[in-house]
Amino acid sequence: MNSDFDIVIVGGGMVGASLACALRGAGLRIAVVEAVPLKSEAQPSYNERTIALAYGSRRIFEGVGVWDEIERRGATPIERIHVSHRGYFGATRLAAGELRLPALGYVVENRVLGAALMQALADATEVTWHCPATVEEIRIEADGARLRVEGTAGSIELSARLVVGADGAHSAVRRLLGIEAARTDYAQVAVVATVAAGLPHANTAYERFTASGPLAALPMRDNRCAIVWSARADEADTILGWTDAEYLAQLQQRFGDRLGRLAAPGARTKYPLALTRVPQTNTARMVLIGNAAHTVHPVAGQGFNLGLRDAAALAEVLVAAGKAGEDIGAAAVLQRYAVWRRRDTRATEIFTDGLVRLFSNESRLLALLRGSGLVAIDLVPPLKRRLLRMTSGLAGRLPRLARGLPL
Repeated sequence: MNSDFDIVIVGGGMVGASLACALRGAGLRIAVVEAVPLKSEAQPSYNERTIALAYGSRRIFEGVGVWDEIERRGATPIERIHVSHRGYFGATRLAAGELRLPALGYVVENRVLGAALMQALADATEVTWHCPATVEEIRIEADGARLRVEGTAGSIELSARLVVGADGAHSAVRRLLGIEAARTDYAQVAVVATVAAGLPHANTAYERFTASGPLAALPMRDNRCAIVWSARADEADTILGWTDAEYLAQLQQRFGDRLGRLAAPGARTKYPLALTRVPQTNTARMVLIGNAAHTVHPVAGQGFNLGLRDAAALAEVLVAAGKAGEDIGAAAVLQRYAVWRRRDTRATEIFTDGLVRLFSNESRLLALLRGSGLVAIDLVPPLKRRLLRMTSGLAGRLPRLARGLPL
């Protein structure tokens, strides 16, 4: 088995697999090391959770050749977004038509996205999978990196010009290279489930701020909605322990009646929420992307879209460097990528963190300002257009793939 590669991607989930898809046909030898069997229920790329894909992310997937399969398997368009604050006046309404787009985004189940990516990579002869396998050691050397990988067949060593850490919030690449991450715990837990709406959801996504945290309802097929209930950490087990009838009653009380009577809840699961900043996301021979480089609060559904833009931008930088005859693992090449992505990452962190903190404060004065702000965004076209572009993943310096251009 070949053990010498141009790139080793550690993490074969949705961001890592998206990078591998983007680099197909670029003349690079790629290895993907993934710890969890790809079609097991423990693999996040195949579970029942949903992702809100921004319109810019659709363009990226079109560019890498997987959007048609995603759409065929099931992608529900988000044509409108309604933002409100429970118990207070004011609301903001966003519509895709205001940007002349068919949708602001799409709701896609993780398993749909994972299956589409794996199908696209099935015939990619330049991509070698090591799965299930874990990276136990990384040595950065002048001319490349050496990785010791433990798999079902034992220990092997891989070499590469570049190591990409796409292995999530608890990144082994970060840990093995001694890279520090600053984590801010929101003391919140997201409880996710699906429900049936009593009224047509009309392809509208709702973001409703409550005293305990944001509550999102995202449109799905068959008039169902994905619910992301961000609750205080001490409330999560209570929510999970409710009967279906208790859960629906409490959800209805907090959400209201815009979707009619909610019914038929699916299984509830939870995951903790935190803001993670990684000051150093690149060195010579190594770069971090996706949740390995940053995590944000799920409010406004920005997290995966931010990671996907990482993958698209990195693919663009690497392909351009290769065409110019540069060493793709050189510090200067990776620094170009890091400088490019810094502004988008910081803007998304500020946006999501600011929303959570602003709407979690129960000051009456802030409540008045929040309500006025929601009304202002709804009535002032430049403010609304800026929010629309950010929500749809079309703000700032975009990768070529997000602009509908090939690498």
